[in-house]
Amino acid sequence: MTSAISNTYARLPVAFTHGKGVWLWDTNGRRYLDAMAGIGVSCLGHGHPKLVEAISQQAARLIHTSNLYQVPEQEALAQKILDISGMTEVLFGNSGAEANEAAIKLARYYGYKKGNTLPTIITMESSWHGRTLGTLAATDSEKARTGFGPLPEGFIKVAYNDLNAIKAAGDKEPRVVAVLLEVLQGEGGIRPSDITYMQDLRKLCTERGWLMMIDEVQSGIGRTGKWLAHQWADILPDVVVLAKGLGGGVPIGAIAARGPAAGVLGPGSHGTTFGGGPLVCAAGNATLKTLEDDKLLDHAAKVGTHLKNALKEALKGVPGVREVRGQGLMLGIELDKPCGVLVSRALEAGLLINVTRDRVIRMLPPLIITESEADEIVKILVPLIKAFNAES
Repeated sequence: MTSAISNTYARLPVAFTHGKGVWLWDTNGRRYLDAMAGIGVSCLGHGHPKLVEAISQQAARLIHTSNLYQVPEQEALAQKILDISGMTEVLFGNSGAEANEAAIKLARYYGYKKGNTLPTIITMESSWHGRTLGTLAATDSEKARTGFGPLPEGFIKVAYNDLNAIKAAGDKEPRVVAVLLEVLQGEGGIRPSDITYMQDLRKLCTERGWLMMIDEVQSGIGRTGKWLAHQWADILPDVVVLAKGLGGGVPIGAIAARGPAAGVLGPGSHGTTFGGGPLVCAAGNATLKTLEDDKLLDHAAKVGTHLKNALKEALKGVPGVREVRGQGLMLGIELDKPCGVLVSRALEAGLLINVTRDRVIRMLPPLIITESEADEIVKILVPLIKAFNAES
């Protein structure tokens, strides 16, 4: 049968009807342990009563008015983001890619106001920032970029976790205005940055008048055990990009700015019809309040450490396993050969995972996952990895 859906995803042969907590049920009534949370989106799991209530009540009151008017729910969510981030202003959008696009525009406008005719942004190898033309230009994925040129200019890619590479790029190109990076790369293979690298980069950006812009789309909103992954390094960037877990399941993105990045964009310089509407902001407010009230950041750190240690122990000495890495509930297992087939094998075994960069098994379970449920991931996944690695 011909599908009415555009063929932009190689979808797995399963459809889900409902979920509760970390579990999903398909159209045949079979249950699956969700170790992906909708690619890091459903941080409260499925069917969380506080989130469901907030969305239902807001939908009954008011769904949309646009940004031509004040939106109280948006103002409340913005203030909460400021409280957890240390920033001073927030701009809302509808997705991570759109938020990163806004960050790129902000950096360019920052340069433009200084008379810079080609504001240039330094980005990282193995990075991922989205699929719009601007974010593709910032992203280091030839597969994603191929066929969509010419892409916008004004980007320099350097080695990740290498401060000297950033310095050299800045020395060579005087029009640099910002550095955009993930401090824990997601699509790039669950690759964390060094704390000293982040701290030194903060100093470098300040010295050179560059904006330090951190993409926390996947690593933010409690996923690593702190509100934002860069907070492990005790630094304050100029721009933070948010999405995914921010709405607990509804589409929302945001950038938060401070210091030299605050006040750069004004009326007419950027806009969005849907961004920061009453419904999604009600969901965001409920999500952040629940994460805080239920102490889910500490929980994510604790269970994430338990899961990582359990995986390391179970895979110790297993041929073909290069590394188990990540922080909190953002974890990856790198193998020495492409392992995309494990996604369908795990599905058959009742577990939802993902493979990125061909060789890295990625897990982003809901932040509500228990240690016993984490143990269930290990119980299902480890035998699959061992059997796969034993194949010629």
